Amino acid sequence: MDVPGCEGGHFVAPTIFTNVTNDMTIAQEEIFGPVLSVIRYHDVEEAVAMANDTIYGLAAGVWTRDVNKAYAIAGRLQAGVVWINDWHMLRNDAPFGGYKQSGIGREMGKYSLDAYTQLKHVHTSMVPELEKRKWYQVLFSRLHAMMKK
Repeated sequence: MDVPGCEGGHFVAPTIFTNVTNDMTIAQEEIFGPVLSVIRYHDVEEAVAMANDTIYGLAAGVWTRDVNKAYAIAGRLQAGVVWINDWHMLRNDAPFGGYKQSGIGREMGKYSLDAYTQLKHVHTSMVPELEKRKWYQVLFSRLHAMMKK
C-alpha cells in the first residue's frame, strides 16, 4: 500500500483473515494494527465463549441490529472496552484499558488517576467501648437468630 508521505515506512495495509479458528495464534494474541479475523460461530453462547477464551481482553466489538442483545452480550465479554456497531471510538472522559493481561490500569477519564495512586482504608472508632459492646451484642444476636432459621 502506497501512502503519500509515508514512503519507506513499515506499515500494514488493512487486512482481513478468513477461515480463522479460535485456537489459531492470530485469534489468541493481540494484534495492534488494521487486522480483522473472521471466526465462524453457531450461536451467541459460543461466540461469547470464544471471545473470552484468551489471556487478553483489551477491546471487543458487537455488531447487531438488536441493541438490547448487544448490551447483554457486552456485559458478558471480558474486555475493558466494548464497541457496539462501531469500532475504536475513544472518549477523553471514558476509561480505556483492558482486562486480564491487556494493559495495566486505565487511561483517560477520572479513572486514569487510579494508576498513580494506591488506595488505603483506615478505620477509626471514636465510640466508647461500652457503646460498641452494646452494638455488637445487638448485631451478633441478630446474626445468631438468622443462623438458627
